[in-house]
Amino acid sequence: MKTYLVGGAVRDRLLGLVPGDRDWVVVGENQTSMEAAGFKPVGRDFPVFLHPHSGEEYALARTERKSGRGYRGFVVDADPSVTLEEDLGRRDFTINAIAQEPSDDGSDGALIDPYGGARDIEARVLRHVGPAFAEDPLRVLRAARFMARFAALGFHVAPETMALMRTMVASGELADLVPERVWQELRRALASATPSAFLRTLHECGALAVVLPEVAALYGVPQRAEFHPEVDTGVHVELVCDMAARLAPGDDLIGFAALTHDLGKALTPAHVLPRHLGHEQAGLAPLRTLCERLKVPTEYRQLAEAVCREHLNVHRFDELRAQTVHELIARCDGFRRPERIAQLALVCEADKRGRSGHADDDYPQGRALQAAHAAAMAVRASDLPGHLQGPDIGEAMRRARTAAIAEATGKR
Repeated sequence: MKTYLVGGAVRDRLLGLVPGDRDWVVVGENQTSMEAAGFKPVGRDFPVFLHPHSGEEYALARTERKSGRGYRGFVVDADPSVTLEEDLGRRDFTINAIAQEPSDDGSDGALIDPYGGARDIEARVLRHVGPAFAEDPLRVLRAARFMARFAALGFHVAPETMALMRTMVASGELADLVPERVWQELRRALASATPSAFLRTLHECGALAVVLPEVAALYGVPQRAEFHPEVDTGVHVELVCDMAARLAPGDDLIGFAALTHDLGKALTPAHVLPRHLGHEQAGLAPLRTLCERLKVPTEYRQLAEAVCREHLNVHRFDELRAQTVHELIARCDGFRRPERIAQLALVCEADKRGRSGHADDDYPQGRALQAAHAAAMAVRASDLPGHLQGPDIGEAMRRARTAAIAEATGKR
């Protein structure tokens, strides 16, 4: 059986990264012979098998032919005559189209690299393998997501690949992407080291206006330079997303709230600019539209709404009275979901530090909010007078928690 290690495991080794799961391609076999060798079939759309001992995935070498619109419109051919080079040729980027021969002694086997992927890894270039790239609109998002992961290593999109992506956007096929796939790529980008590269790549090729129009609308919207030296709201959101990735590595929940916290600024009337009065409340409607379209999970939507609505209140925490702080915590469901307050504080810190020249600023407001929350959470029903009943218990708890916040923060 001719098997080859392919894809990310080979790419990451060449990049000096710790490889993740290993994927294998098998040449010259069919489903009958694979099952006879003990492999368990698991592929639904194309033939993929699990190794009987390692559990790793082995896919038959295959080609794909476009048969309709969207990323599902393909006919797969996994005939035993399909060659390794043909299989590699259907892949998205040259850096993912490298195979490696297995080695009996555990050393690295020889590379099979018909499309120059190793060269592009050296040059830090994300380049499409061939014209078939244009047949799958999801690959535009994958290009942006790979940039979110690899921009910090110096990668850039090849000019010819960016030109092809613009053509794909202009064709209208990105409108056929199902929400679940867009959300999946977005989540993975937000969990990467440089989410800003995802946004910039999509914005540069025109795809951001298709898949995230609420975010695309922020580019070119000015802010007051004394508070936002970067001026452009879209650039600010890029900085905030990168800061969120720095403060909470791999946390796409924090990343999503960072991405959507300022959507209301796109709705500010032109005669009011560069001020953005009331943008917190204005941002809730486009945020909900985005969440409904992409079928965003409830946990993500709820935190994003809390951040959108409250981030300026947290920034001016020193000005808030104890009762106002209690109301803020309650609005965010912080007494039932105590983790919500730490998350809110973290995204607000990313917002404050996600400004040109302010990446290393301190953010005492976040610590103060969490201290107030901890003091309020320390109040127990058993601390209240025993004769209280019904609504009186809730009111007494509110007063006791407010008093605890006042004592912890020195507020009135």
